[in-house]
Amino acid sequence: MKTTHLALLVGLFLGTVLAFGSFADFVLVALCGLAGAAVGLYLEGRVDVRGILDRRRK
Repeated sequence: MKTTHLALLVGLFLGTVLAFGSFADFVLVALCGLAGAAVGLYLEGRVDVRGILDRRRK
């Protein structure tokens, strides 16, 4: 299993544990999953955060 997939699953799990109920809770779970996927992509080296930040400064 890739790190990205594992981080996505962890983010979704934590989001589900934190919020259980309404539409706002569903959005929170989706955001946690997105954050988990982003961390996984960063850890795999598939996202260059420094490059993104440098482009925004110009």
